[in-house]
Amino acid sequence: MIFVAGGAGYIGSHCVRMLGERKYDVIIYDNLSRGHRDLVSHGIFIQGDLSDTDLMVRIFKEYDVDSVLHFAANSLVGESEENPHRYYLNNVANAIRLLDAMLRAGVGKIVFSSSAAVYGEPQSIPIEEDHPTRPENVYGHTKQIFEDIMKKYSRVYGLRFVSLRYFNAAGAAPDGSIGEDHTPETHLIPLVLDAALGRSKEITVFGTDYDTPDGTCIRDYIHVLDLAEAHLLALKRLENDSVSEIYNLGNGRGFSVREVVDTARKVTGKNIALRQGKRRPGDPARLVASSKKISGEMGWSARYPELEDIIGTAWNWHKKRFGK
Repeated sequence: MIFVAGGAGYIGSHCVRMLGERKYDVIIYDNLSRGHRDLVSHGIFIQGDLSDTDLMVRIFKEYDVDSVLHFAANSLVGESEENPHRYYLNNVANAIRLLDAMLRAGVGKIVFSSSAAVYGEPQSIPIEEDHPTRPENVYGHTKQIFEDIMKKYSRVYGLRFVSLRYFNAAGAAPDGSIGEDHTPETHLIPLVLDAALGRSKEITVFGTDYDTPDGTCIRDYIHVLDLAEAHLLALKRLENDSVSEIYNLGNGRGFSVREVVDTARKVTGKNIALRQGKRRPGDPARLVASSKKISGEMGWSARYPELEDIIGTAWNWHKKRFGK
């Protein structure tokens, strides 16, 4: 049995569906503070919080849980700076409670949904796993702390883990049945699609004078199903190998803000208005992660590397979820 913490959220729900389609037995554990019950398509759903160690221990023992997928972190960079207590409490303290429950119940394998935010300002592009970790916000710091904790637990208690670092998850199930639904929404692609649907008037471009071909920031966008596939490969790796590891996930290239907007105009057929804004503090010109390590060691490759496909699947979902 696989225990998916945060399985009613955006990435977690896509991973749960893939697990179900491949005949895994799944427990979905989510407090629904940011997740959506209607996105859960397979498995047994239990509403609960990472702070409830005793409940998790009972679940692990009752359902004979073998492995954990951890998606239940808070993930808004701006919010993490405004309310660091919430992020250290949930992303670190509650995550330790999850590990405590695993130790008490004899569950020894975990795949962690980490972030390339642990790297901070990049010294080289694309970013590889040996790049220094110098997070520039609380969110990235919490991910770094928990990775360090897992390393220590691995050495002392024999915990086996895979940590997956990536930047911008995007896209949706191709049939439009599940996808991205955040409140508040901060990710570029759904915000652009909001403008295409008329849910907002325009998109603000934060900085147009960066040292990039069109002057706007370049970011790494990876399809949510490619992320889900990597999590399943990581599970298999833990089943067959005792070595704990950290891997980056990326699409191999980046796309600028203008490229995202232009592609969204093409996909939707809508005129999406832009407004120029000032640069945001701490926004690097380019953020792109290398996936050479996970490709070489686990055979992972992106099935949806093209921006048009990523936005196209997101648009199918967006129209169904938010269209009038």
